[in-house]
Amino acid sequence: MGGLMSRLVPKLRFKEFSGEWEEKKLGDVSNINMGQSPASSSYNNTNNGIYLIQGNADIKDRFSNPRQWTTEPTKLCDIGDLILTVRAPVGYIAKSLHKTCIGRGVCSLSKKENNNIEFIYQFLLSYEKNWVSLEQGSTFTAVSGNDIKSLKINTPIPKEQQKIASCLSSLDALIEAQNKKVSALKQHKKGLMQQLFPAEGEREPKLRFKAFSGEWVEKKLGECLGYLQPTKYLVSDTNYNDDYDTPVLTAGKTFILGYTNEKSGIFKNNLPVIIFDDFTTATKYVDFPFKAKSSAMKILLAKESMNIKFMYELMQMIKYEVGNHERHWISKFALLDVLIPTPKEQQKIANTLSTLDNLIEAQDQKITQLKQHKKGLMQQLFVSSEVAHE
Repeated sequence: MGGLMSRLVPKLRFKEFSGEWEEKKLGDVSNINMGQSPASSSYNNTNNGIYLIQGNADIKDRFSNPRQWTTEPTKLCDIGDLILTVRAPVGYIAKSLHKTCIGRGVCSLSKKENNNIEFIYQFLLSYEKNWVSLEQGSTFTAVSGNDIKSLKINTPIPKEQQKIASCLSSLDALIEAQNKKVSALKQHKKGLMQQLFPAEGEREPKLRFKAFSGEWVEKKLGECLGYLQPTKYLVSDTNYNDDYDTPVLTAGKTFILGYTNEKSGIFKNNLPVIIFDDFTTATKYVDFPFKAKSSAMKILLAKESMNIKFMYELMQMIKYEVGNHERHWISKFALLDVLIPTPKEQQKIANTLSTLDNLIEAQDQKITQLKQHKKGLMQQLFVSSEVAHE
């Protein structure tokens, strides 16, 4: 059994291929070019010189997205090369759309001999989470050129590399198409909201359901929404586990910080609610039981004749810039003037936007499913470095 386990063959394979893969080093299959930062005096934002990529901030959606130029290029990366971050976050892999200078926060990889660069890209995608073990340095984490060049990579013949690369890149294309579909739906919702809510200086929306007419009524936001302090609902133990039942929330981008097994102090009545970050004014709509992480959060509830979903969407339309680091609900937000229609029109708008939300969520789930499918496929199409030593 041990001998079988140590064979360098993938679990899933295209029928036309057989035989063992070969264990190599990344430096054997690709040319690795460690970045070198040019003089900072040469940086500019005026298209003068050549693009400059220094780190993760110059990468977007797995492609180069440079923000600056340099007139004194050092190390160069060509279109089609791979870019690998060598400083925190270490190991993020992307493709270069530009001929660019690369700074010391990245290295570039180009194919060597008959090896397939897309195969190498997909392998490095599958390896990303493992770079942490190679990080070194006290000021910031980094990996060395030797670490990268000596990284073990198991490779088949070029034709099989190409077949695997084509399979996985076609899945990437599906995921990208699905992402665009979700983005288009979100843009559609944004445009719809601009018509379903009155524009600045107006008291009626541009787009209206036939059953409704007349001006909306001006109220203070605090007249529409009450609030609770989250003190009773704060989580005690932050040792979260995805197997636990109750989500711990923040109103920020992360939203669900983790899951707790605490049984008391769970907010589960008067749902749905809006959670409001008192310092950043970020909001989230919540329709499930939860616990809170921070006392900086306000739990907002709809007052009589107010629809909580409508109020949440209305709050997304409020233009407000956060200035000083201070609490905002009582002193600022609750005093804002807002326009409110009748309860029936609130409900109609809320239902329309909820339908769109459900559609967006369903399409988002397809992205998650495609990514999970690809992840499982990669685990079977590649031979991990550990296999050779089992």
